[in-house]
Amino acid sequence: MADRAPIGVGVIGCGSVSRKYIPHLLRLNVPRPRVDIRLLCDVDPDRKAEVAARYAIDRFSTDPEAVFADPAIDLVLVLTSMPEHGHLARAALEAGKHVLVEKPMAMTVEEAAHLVELAGRSPGFLLPAPHVVLSPTYQAMWRRLHRGDVGTVRTARGFYGWAGPDWGQWFYKPGGGPMFDLGVYNVTTLTGLLGPAKRIVALSGVAIPERVVDGEMTKVETDDNAQLLLDFGDARYAVVTTGFTIQKYRVPGIELYGSDGTIQMIGDDWAPKGYELWQNKAGCWQIFEDTSGWPWTDGIRHLVECVETGTPPHITPEHAFHVLEIMTKSMESGRTGRALDIESTFTLPRFEGADLLGTGAERDHAPGSAE
Repeated sequence: MADRAPIGVGVIGCGSVSRKYIPHLLRLNVPRPRVDIRLLCDVDPDRKAEVAARYAIDRFSTDPEAVFADPAIDLVLVLTSMPEHGHLARAALEAGKHVLVEKPMAMTVEEAAHLVELAGRSPGFLLPAPHVVLSPTYQAMWRRLHRGDVGTVRTARGFYGWAGPDWGQWFYKPGGGPMFDLGVYNVTTLTGLLGPAKRIVALSGVAIPERVVDGEMTKVETDDNAQLLLDFGDARYAVVTTGFTIQKYRVPGIELYGSDGTIQMIGDDWAPKGYELWQNKAGCWQIFEDTSGWPWTDGIRHLVECVETGTPPHITPEHAFHVLEIMTKSMESGRTGRALDIESTFTLPRFEGADLLGTGAERDHAPGSAE
């Protein structure tokens, strides 16, 4: 692997999200060259000077076709606004590239189904965001659950929201909204930990009809407030709270309540700081801290490793499709008031080994002690 030529990379979308991914890409070249950013692309020509100054990369185009047509590009990052993800990811796969597409991978289940089918026969891997299953905290919690440390999980909760962006009017138009922008993390995490959902019901609507976005009053045309209930079968349920309606919060991002204990994530699932574990047999809270500094852009590191080794990614298009079906049906359920069956399924990624965030990473809180 040391003599392998660097993987050629093209980046489509040079806005705020790229400012996290491109530095992550560049860090992969230490201590040896692993990636070569061949071309940056954005529909806004003014971004050329910005990225040249920021990254000393002057290879720039406003035409995504230049990325797809370049034979030196092996891997494409799609980091545009959400409504553009599906057709750009499709074009990249059709060109034979490996693709990392930011969340969600498409805006409709029809478009996403085509991506899943295309990825199944494409020479390139398709790795959709979010990348929550890669974090050390998630994987430690997964191992805890699957070795039975809290018994059978019967109820769970995910929480992620904020007041909403004052830029990008597309956030508040059809194809935008907090479920696709924020709730996607919780839905991905909960289904990754508990398996495919079988049915959903939701309350979803527009709580703030008008907002100032990009300096002008904007009509909100998609739901900005949601409560989603997931049914995993056998009376096992989870709820996701999300919205552009939340100022601040101090609750775990993920909570799982089992027959023999509780496990809850410290921080958000896109930026976890560890987890807290209660086991009835121990009678105390144990705190396992994650000091890895895991970044939410870690999918690019994972995809580069998969390309180098020829190993399929832990993150699968089928899981992303299942999450998208849940999210789109949550809005339908919010409109109709009906519970809706989820038709898709996926195979859970497995994480072998016993790394539970390491020896010495835990503190015990005995019953009655200060929390």
